[in-house]
Amino acid sequence: MELKFFYKSTDQPLIDSFQLVESQLQFTGRAQECVQLASETRTPVLAIVEGKLLTYFDLHRGEGVEPYSDNPNAILVRAFSTDVREQGKGFAKQALKLLPRFVQQHFPHIDEIVLAVNVGNEVAQVLYKKVGFIDYGERRQGSKGELIVMSYLLRSEE
Repeated sequence: MELKFFYKSTDQPLIDSFQLVESQLQFTGRAQECVQLASETRTPVLAIVEGKLLTYFDLHRGEGVEPYSDNPNAILVRAFSTDVREQGKGFAKQALKLLPRFVQQHFPHIDEIVLAVNVGNEVAQVLYKKVGFIDYGERRQGSKGELIVMSYLLRSEE
C-alpha cells in the first residue's frame, strides 16, 4: 500500500470510482466532496494498492484541529473511509499503521494525530484503538452526532 500525498487532478478518476454506501455516510463524507475542500491546511491522502483507491482521508492542520485539540502541533484525520467493495480486507488498518511515519515525513513539526469518531461507529472505534489511538475521554458534538476525540502521540526519532 502506498499513501499518496498531494492530490492532483490526474487522481480524479480514482476519486470518482470510490464508493461508499449510506450506512458509511452517516459517519463520514464522500471523497468526491471532501477533495473539493482541499486547501493549504487541508490535504487529501489516498491509500492506493495496485492502482486502486482503497482508503481516503484528509489531514487538516491549523483551524481544522482547533475544535478537537489545543495542541498547536497536532494534525486532524477527517473523512476517513474505505471503499465499500474493499471493506473487511484490512486496508483501513494498513493505512492507519502507515499514518504515523507518513505524518512525520511530511509534517516533521507534528507531534500528535487527532481524530473524532462518532459514538455510534463502534467498528471504527475498535480499529482506531487497535492501531494505537487513545480515548482520553474528550467528547464533542459534531454535525453527525456525538464524537469521541482520540489521539495518537508521535515519538520523536532522536
